[in-house]
Amino acid sequence: MTDATSTVPLPSDLPGQPADWWRTAVIYEVYPRSFADSTGNGVGDLQGIRNRLPYIASLGVQGIWITPFQRSPQVDQGYDISDYCDVDPLFGTLADVDSLLAEAHALGLRVLVDIVPNHASVEHPLFLRAVAAGPGSPEREMFHFADGNGDAAPNNWISVFGGPAWHRVAPDSPDDRQWYLHLFSPAQPDWNWRNPAVVDYFDDVLRFWFERGADGIRIDVAHGLFKAEGMPDSPAVPTVIDGLRSNPLVTDQEPVHDVYRRWRTIADEYSPERLLVGEVNLEPDRAARYTRPDELHQAFAFAFARLGWNPAEWAAVGSELEKARREHGSAPSWALENHDLVRTVTRFGGGERGLRRARAGMVALLGLPGAVYLYQGQELALPEVDIDQHQRVDPMWVHSGIGRDGARIPLPWTAGPGNAHGFTTGDDVTPWLPIPDGWGALSVENQDDNPDSTLNLLRKAMRERTTLLENGLPADERVTWRHEPNGLVVCDREGGLSVAIAMGDEPVPLPAGTVIVRSDDGTDATLQPDTAAWFWRAG
Repeated sequence: MTDATSTVPLPSDLPGQPADWWRTAVIYEVYPRSFADSTGNGVGDLQGIRNRLPYIASLGVQGIWITPFQRSPQVDQGYDISDYCDVDPLFGTLADVDSLLAEAHALGLRVLVDIVPNHASVEHPLFLRAVAAGPGSPEREMFHFADGNGDAAPNNWISVFGGPAWHRVAPDSPDDRQWYLHLFSPAQPDWNWRNPAVVDYFDDVLRFWFERGADGIRIDVAHGLFKAEGMPDSPAVPTVIDGLRSNPLVTDQEPVHDVYRRWRTIADEYSPERLLVGEVNLEPDRAARYTRPDELHQAFAFAFARLGWNPAEWAAVGSELEKARREHGSAPSWALENHDLVRTVTRFGGGERGLRRARAGMVALLGLPGAVYLYQGQELALPEVDIDQHQRVDPMWVHSGIGRDGARIPLPWTAGPGNAHGFTTGDDVTPWLPIPDGWGALSVENQDDNPDSTLNLLRKAMRERTTLLENGLPADERVTWRHEPNGLVVCDREGGLSVAIAMGDEPVPLPAGTVIVRSDDGTDATLQPDTAAWFWRAG
């Protein structure tokens, strides 16, 4: 591993932020490839993020989560890591990380680093050693190597990206007939978490980033890590790609909780304690178990993030999440977008109606108790982009015909002509994914001075949210969800604040109270279809 020595002061409690800042934080997800390019090669980088930190701070958020920038062959855009404790030259250097941390902290922003503990890259030195060492070696115990069933794979497990979850180590070798497990692409072998050496290895990875100054980590596929003992055939082989949910043998195994208890102990060694956030793509009652008091601080509410525009589903899922929180004491963590999901403008119907709904969804989330995660471009109401097949780079597309590139288009910063809109240093540079014609109208520059823009709607909602919290609005109060036949969904917070969303086709009267924020420019006590508002309940 790279030396953890850093010139960055360790993070301390930032002015205006309590020790448990994460309970109410709004955190902005930065996808480095698509945020800002400072070098003119068409790919975003760490210096580009540094240059734009004042913009992020202007949104009023409390922190940023940066998706992987560690050394990687970039088969899965950084989620195939070959060195967990170094920076890929595509994005910069460790010195750039140090500067970014220092500058973010100076602006009052916390920084979360993405860690990928379920799988590595086939170029990771430990995997290369395992391949070279041969069957039966201790080196191979770091990963899942197994003999096949004759010429067939060891079991019937399917990869998230399509096809078998097993790959031959040396297809042409007469002596090495073993296979290795990869729940994602063949370039991403899964670690064997039943081996204590793997546990120790990742202890060091956590401490490296915590000691470097990171305020916390986001944990990729946090529910994956352990596979069922003996790795038997799955009782159901999926016919469509649906993540890991269809195979109960590859996720949510009980030993994973011991790992997070161990990590929580490590996080608590630091002052202030470091934040642990898990990507736990399970139903609410199972996901909440990962955020018991001695495990992770937060887990994304994926049941909510997958929602379409359906009032009954919003109220039902909200109620499920609240029930799970009361049972396990987990802190809510809300999101509607990330780098793996279809953008809400498109997911909620597209066009002008999809835009109104995306604005309403964003405002609604910010009115709920707990933490909120926003994805870069959500504040601009960027839509999903249908990319030509020859321009797609997502390995998921290559193997399954389902791709995530459309949510990862580079941000448009300026409204001027050209094909890059300020994303890179020159408009003659072609970004790594194409920015559509017309996106100048959605750019930061174009929205910045428009009081009715989605960007300024976010800023207004953030100001009101901050004021409410400063005036004592509880971070973890209980809520009650309900929906009415006219399509109105309401989340009542026990302290008197409510969030209302008009999800039907007709205007609906707001419940009696005083409106604080709304997603449209209305002034009366009526919510138009596809809009949302926060209000203090009367009485």
